[in-house]
Amino acid sequence: MLFDMISLLIVISLVAQNPTTSSRSTHYTYVIVHGAWGGGWDWLAIDSMLTRRGHKVVRVTLTGLGERHHLASPNIGLDTHIDDVVNKILWDNLHDVVLVGHSYGGMVITGVVDRIPDRIKRVVYLDALLPDSGESLMSIPDTARAKFVQSVTRDGYLVPVWVQDTTVIPRDVPQSLRTFTDTLRLVNPARLRVPAAYILTYEPQITPDPFQMFADRAAARGWPVYKMVSDHLPERTHRSELVTLLEKVP
Repeated sequence: MLFDMISLLIVISLVAQNPTTSSRSTHYTYVIVHGAWGGGWDWLAIDSMLTRRGHKVVRVTLTGLGERHHLASPNIGLDTHIDDVVNKILWDNLHDVVLVGHSYGGMVITGVVDRIPDRIKRVVYLDALLPDSGESLMSIPDTARAKFVQSVTRDGYLVPVWVQDTTVIPRDVPQSLRTFTDTLRLVNPARLRVPAAYILTYEPQITPDPFQMFADRAAARGWPVYKMVSDHLPERTHRSELVTLLEKVP
């Protein structure tokens, strides 16, 4: 009895000394797909926060971007990026995945759930494109597309104009133009049975919101839509609020 009491006190003491540990009984496996020009590096802080709460986090960096920039080629297309995520899930033998796509990552995760719906627990679109079959990023209406074309085309790439040679690493890098122009083809009806949700970030002073049309599309499908006041990059500017919402969605 005395030993049991001492053990209990030790556990209580450890929990009190580590307040970042989540008290949730349910923990998830998050696979996070970054947006255009970015990389998994942009989600390191979110990874750390979710991990401290007991979740598993896998940050995928798409081919030609981030620390995989040395693989950049104008021949990289949307299917390459879909393959990146599919293969990571399969080779790491991940199941019951909460698949999160930010911005351009919405194009990618839509293709992923079409390929391997049995591995996905839920899809979460974070201020992301929500394409239908037959659409490409460049085929969507001007309001949303403008978010991505604040850049210049050069040698088969879209180059982010806000990045200079002197910008410190990690930083955004040019992305193959093909990933923006390739059409997404969806063929697996099983994808429609995977639960999904949409998170819309918005700034009250900006109207119309570039991603409102995709939140509306999600609502029309009967998906829950969550809203948070933030710029387009909550993984940088509103981390605590984003982590709380990501835990709430599944």
